[in-house]
Amino acid sequence: MSERGADDGTERLRRTAAEVFGWPELRQGQLAAMEQVMAGRDTLAVMPTGAGKSAVYQVPALLLDGPTVVVSPLLALQRDQIAGLPGTRAVRAVAVNSGQTAAETDAAWEAVGAGDAVYVYLSPEQLAKDEVLERLERSAPALFVVDEAQCVSAWGHDFRPDYLRLAQAARRVGRPPLLALTATAAPPVRQEIMDRLGMDDPALVVAGFDRPNIALCVRRFQDDDDKRRAVVERAAGEPKPGIVYAATRKDSEWYAGELAGLGLTAAAYHAGLRAQERSRVHDAFLDGTLDVVVATSAFGMGIDKEDVRFVLHASVPGSLDALYQEVGRAGRDGRPALAVLHYRPEDTGMRNFFAARTPGDATLGKVAEHLDEQDGPLPLDDLRKETGLSRNRLTAAVNLLEEAGAARTDEDGSVRPDPGVSADEAVEQAGEAARARRRLERTRVEMVRAYAETTGCRRRFLLGYFGEPYDAPCGNCDVCEEAAADGSGGGDVTDGGAPPDAGGGSPFGAGARVRHREWGDGTVLSEEGDRVTVLFDTMGYRTLSLPAVSDGDLLSVLDGPREASS
Repeated sequence: MSERGADDGTERLRRTAAEVFGWPELRQGQLAAMEQVMAGRDTLAVMPTGAGKSAVYQVPALLLDGPTVVVSPLLALQRDQIAGLPGTRAVRAVAVNSGQTAAETDAAWEAVGAGDAVYVYLSPEQLAKDEVLERLERSAPALFVVDEAQCVSAWGHDFRPDYLRLAQAARRVGRPPLLALTATAAPPVRQEIMDRLGMDDPALVVAGFDRPNIALCVRRFQDDDDKRRAVVERAAGEPKPGIVYAATRKDSEWYAGELAGLGLTAAAYHAGLRAQERSRVHDAFLDGTLDVVVATSAFGMGIDKEDVRFVLHASVPGSLDALYQEVGRAGRDGRPALAVLHYRPEDTGMRNFFAARTPGDATLGKVAEHLDEQDGPLPLDDLRKETGLSRNRLTAAVNLLEEAGAARTDEDGSVRPDPGVSADEAVEQAGEAARARRRLERTRVEMVRAYAETTGCRRRFLLGYFGEPYDAPCGNCDVCEEAAADGSGGGDVTDGGAPPDAGGGSPFGAGARVRHREWGDGTVLSEEGDRVTVLFDTMGYRTLSLPAVSDGDLLSVLDGPREASS
């Protein structure tokens, strides 16, 4: 595209944003990502909560020739996204999901077929259906959007295995340009998202992660009862509204009951509730009639509520990615907000248990044997009927077999075994892939432990994990405030966590690919002073002493940062 053409495209984007959406200005990150989308380039946009990620596809969609497919993980999130669009005939949005009546679904597909739908919202599970993909292919989508793209990496095999099959879905609907959106993704996670979605020479647009108005705090406990009491007291005493994140459904019910007993309007939100009850809690929180929602991890994803004053974690989340995504739901109005992690070292055991949940050898063996017995490829639905497995368990097993190179998916979505791999070999290879995934997830939990136990500036630690330099002290975390109060000068001391890449000429800058003599290949997450933190492909996160690395010649640099330019 010529410079004049690019300028004209930028002006069209700005004009559409102003005239249709009422946005007089576009943020720099928004506009940069929109320009890549208009150029037809695969794009990953990493922008913090409240930075206006949805605008990156909403505006270009009105200028593209064909509908924009938006993969969105939660029905409530789809509803919020549609409700947030301008109410004009030119901005027609439809959803296809399990919460609709047959008549509503028929009307949605009729709008798509007639070319009236600009936006088509679907869950990843809908895109596993042949009839859905066939309808979308006939509509010739102009853009394929993966919202909450961290699900491709962070939840992986356990929570939403269909996210890992979106690359095949995009190919089956004509492979339009891909746009992936996420609020939290460290450099290695960004690469995994791009790889798993099969992005072609993607542009990477990353906005700053810092949310300076959110005070960061960790409170440490030995006794579970003391921790529970502290969570309830903090939630009751802070300005409202707020969110408390609990590890289990049972805990979310317990905390909500305790807060309600103190006279607060509080409700639990988790996947075990009926859809109608989840919608009621969701709506009550948005309209301000609830003081506190106590939820498991899914709540809050994409919710457009600016005045959340606190986010409390009643237990250890599964990763720093999850922690910061949930923290980012506070203070979107720019006013002071609070984020507190209530930390008990023993709680990491539960998270490690969750991290260990991947398909076992028996499940993998059943799938591999059925594939091996076929003369040709087998559709997933047929494979599910033959194995008797639930769709989630089957999809998770197929994902692992593919990751291990023991199976592959054809263009039509059918699965076939690798002809050079026996069923026993396939199980062995997939089992090793599962064990590598478990090791990685456990080390992600250990990074949360390191954040909780750091003696340095917590903001520096968090931003460093996401590859963003930050000069401590921040003055708005418990460590820095305590250091300032006792006159020690601020929380700028590190203790082996993951601070940002400080530059300084080291070859181990954030994003560099390296090889360890024993642990194999990895990606540098951050480096400062005498420590470097690396995410190894098969061993997970490790923080290494640079003197030990140098003395033992442990690391070699393979290449520079593995990130696409924007």
